[in-house]
Amino acid sequence: MIRKPKLYLDTSVPNAYLDEKNPYRQEMTRQFWLHLNEYQVFISDLVIREIKATGDEKLRGNLINLVKDFESFSTKSEEIKVLSEEYISRSIIPVKHIEDAVHIAVVTVNSIDILVSWNFEHIVKLKTKREVNAVNVLLGYNPIEIVEPVML
Repeated sequence: MIRKPKLYLDTSVPNAYLDEKNPYRQEMTRQFWLHLNEYQVFISDLVIREIKATGDEKLRGNLINLVKDFESFSTKSEEIKVLSEEYISRSIIPVKHIEDAVHIAVVTVNSIDILVSWNFEHIVKLKTKREVNAVNVLLGYNPIEIVEPVML
């Protein structure tokens, strides 16, 4: 039996699913969502915390409902903290966006195949992909794929 690829969704993906202000991104995310059964899908407690920080109560409830069935990883390990700080110290991710480094570290430490994100500023960038994988290989981790939903 062929193993389903493991996907990690950062918070931008469920957000886009419900974001009516960006109809193209919303439609692409909803198309992607129809194919999630082809993958093992994961989130983290950071995704849950970011969703719970959503000001709009109805939206917050809808977001939680969207991700409730996905397996969630803890971000509390020392290994994730150290790796996140490594991405920051090497200027791959800016320090003020430490959460982005944590998402990447969760994927790396838990041997997830693919990080899915709509964050083009810090995550879904060729420079980030190359530098994250250089650090990962240097530190003995597997390289990871970083993609936007439309690539799947």
